[in-house]
Amino acid sequence: MIKSEPRIRVGIEEGRQEISGVFNTPFKVADTLVQGKFRIRLKEGKLHWEAPSPLFPTAAFTEIIAQNEQNGSFSLEDVRIGRDFHWERLERQTFAGSLVLLATAEGIVVINEIGIEDYLSVVIASEMSAEAPLEFLKAQAITARSWALAALEYEEEAEHREWVDTNTLLCWYGRGKHKLYDFCADDHCQRYHGLGRHLARRCLDATKATSGVFLISAEGKICDARYHKACGGFTERFDIAWQAGGAPYLIPVVDSGQKHPFIADEKTARAWLTTSPEAYCNVSEGELIRMILPSFDQETPDFFRWRVSYRRGELDSLLKEKLAKADLEVDLGTLFDIIPLERGASGRISLLRFVGSQRTLDVGKELEIRRLLSPSHLYSSAFVVEKRGTAGTALPNEFILHGGGWGHGVGLCQIGAAKMAWQGFSAEAILRHYFPLARLQKLY
Repeated sequence: MIKSEPRIRVGIEEGRQEISGVFNTPFKVADTLVQGKFRIRLKEGKLHWEAPSPLFPTAAFTEIIAQNEQNGSFSLEDVRIGRDFHWERLERQTFAGSLVLLATAEGIVVINEIGIEDYLSVVIASEMSAEAPLEFLKAQAITARSWALAALEYEEEAEHREWVDTNTLLCWYGRGKHKLYDFCADDHCQRYHGLGRHLARRCLDATKATSGVFLISAEGKICDARYHKACGGFTERFDIAWQAGGAPYLIPVVDSGQKHPFIADEKTARAWLTTSPEAYCNVSEGELIRMILPSFDQETPDFFRWRVSYRRGELDSLLKEKLAKADLEVDLGTLFDIIPLERGASGRISLLRFVGSQRTLDVGKELEIRRLLSPSHLYSSAFVVEKRGTAGTALPNEFILHGGGWGHGVGLCQIGAAKMAWQGFSAEAILRHYFPLARLQKLY
């Protein structure tokens, strides 16, 4: 098991033909000190300095390493965040650590090399707001640190796609292994959106206060500690989103100080998901939401309970497009029905049946369901289906999804944890609540 703080490589961007930014402090490049604006372009498979123009005027590189000269930082223009999500955008971002640029056939790969504790101080400010209660930031730091080290230690396939029978497709998406760096900077791994979201050293204080502290399983291993935005009232077990048998310490918990029975059937799912029960992540206080969520996440106000409506023809077209994009040669024809077949304790569907005029298709797991039923990603797979049609006809005109929660639901519920901290719970109590089968241990 790990005994000292590791340095890691974070992939900021890939496939760029040009990179521009600013060395805010002196950086060493090939024994030359560089400061100020820079622009590097890919030409004929090599990296060329375009600005400042006197620097390496005739040299072409396949790799450029700009080493941080103590407490330095660099800024990059037009960094893409939220890739393939509804809030995707470009930002100017600033980073500590060293900058590594690699020339590849697909374009420039931009990598930030940094110690994991400094990395985590950015992660917790990117995942949530740095204004969130300190005890929540500490709980998030321990969870994110555990996830990162588990990712470095354990293998996980990037994608699993399996036809169980001629009508049943199971897909799940793991983190996999990046070839040129340890983690990417977006939601596929952990959000890592630069230093600009730090506030009065609060995130640095949270990582420093928890430095080297991990969630440890009963078997004595670092926990693969997953987290998500809002569970919707119950967290979920690991195998609803990923493979069976993984992470047995990731179990469902009631996100409340009150007792609620887990979802057992379609009747209880409908009663749960069409009401607004008491739960830590059922947050209506505008002041608290502004305190805990980054600005772009505040654009998703209906995270606890939500509603999505599709006209039948609209949904037919969406499913056709999504199935083709997934390279699935499946023609459902006209959609007659959507039927949940398997649910977890939180109400999240892990196997969903699409009944069409041409064929029936059963699809799992939760992320694949969310992808098929939205132009980007449905908030979660915890939903019940309402069909509306013309009287006297069996063919629905409209499908309405009444849902709850935001994300896969496994592990730490970020909004629920932030509400707990706001109510006075300590970081340790928060982690005991969401990870009841794990313990805390300082490893370095």
